[in-house]
Amino acid sequence: MLGIGCRRGVTLAQIERAVQAALDGTPLARVTAVGTLDAKANEPALRQFCAAHGLPLHAYARDALAAAPLQSAPSAAARAQFGVDGVCEPCARLAAGAGPLWRGKLALDGVTVAIALRHPEPNAAIHAAR
Repeated sequence: MLGIGCRRGVTLAQIERAVQAALDGTPLARVTAVGTLDAKANEPALRQFCAAHGLPLHAYARDALAAAPLQSAPSAAARAQFGVDGVCEPCARLAAGAGPLWRGKLALDGVTVAIALRHPEPNAAIHAAR
């Protein structure tokens, strides 16, 4: 799962570059969803990115982000603008059902990206064995 934060007005190309840098060779096809702050959910480039790759975009409220732990240092910009310590890491973890971060925050050209692994369902091993 990707967590993405961005400055207002970033381009699709900026988001694509940041995501590819964060994935570091892992195929984008392995990503199943994107999470972001509800205040960023209508950013045109973010919506274009999700549409272009067939990824659902999940938007999370500030209080949900505030409750999710960060791996990286808190962001002064996110704190000043939205009252949260970070966007991409908490959103990645929320989209992954509280799964662990696989890659912490990468900031590139106005875009932040983090990657979390989907939290396995408790009965997944049982279902896989059948």
